[in-house]
Amino acid sequence: MGFEVLPEGCIAGILSRTTPADVCRLSLVSKLFRSAAESDAVWDRFLPSDVYSIVPQSNYPSKKALFLALSDHPLIIDDAKKSFQLDKKTGKKIYMLAPRALSIVWGDTSEYWNWKTLPESRFPEVAELKYVCWLEIHGTMNTFALSPNTQYAAYLVFKMINAEGFRHPVELSVEILGGHASTKNVCLDPNIEGERANRVRGLQRPNVRCSDGWLELEMGEFFNAGLEDEMRLSVIEVRGGTWKSGLVLEGIEIRPKEEN
Repeated sequence: MGFEVLPEGCIAGILSRTTPADVCRLSLVSKLFRSAAESDAVWDRFLPSDVYSIVPQSNYPSKKALFLALSDHPLIIDDAKKSFQLDKKTGKKIYMLAPRALSIVWGDTSEYWNWKTLPESRFPEVAELKYVCWLEIHGTMNTFALSPNTQYAAYLVFKMINAEGFRHPVELSVEILGGHASTKNVCLDPNIEGERANRVRGLQRPNVRCSDGWLELEMGEFFNAGLEDEMRLSVIEVRGGTWKSGLVLEGIEIRPKEEN
């Protein structure tokens, strides 16, 4: 007996217990599977339970359309201080904290930081480092907003434009207050070479994001058990004593850690 003898609702129930990626693949099996794969009952299982507190349901004709929209493009929320997205493979939540959501030391002093618009940014403003000796950036987020029982990682997302002064390690850290903490030293400037690179030689350097062309560095990872914990994210370089410029900050992204 094949699947074709089962009611479409039964097929939809089976599909809803797989993953979004599996549903897309299985929709190619037959017309019955393709029809079942369009069902709201299937895609409702892949949407976060609080999704309609983030985005109005009336904006989308179906739950599949809502899922695909949120997995294809980030949605700007909270007065443009965050973006929200769903992981296309799993449906897990992804957030990015915009520069305006972060605490940047001297960030409101025009001699040190410049706020401007970039067409390639998802946010209305990015923060451009003009000239500082003391680099310190912090962000916070409640982990309850993330998908529960999920391994997450935080990523610094940025560009370097005519960068100078980044010849000392930059400290990146992720801390769950009262619990897990991780700290690492990295090299922010992917182009630093020669004698200037002596202090950062061998340290992790940024990768180019396939999705949007920005650079990113993993700050650390943590397991989200679904509790209401405060997460603190930090970017610090205050010991080198060099004046730094050329960092353009897009934000800090918190997304599910990909399995190797």
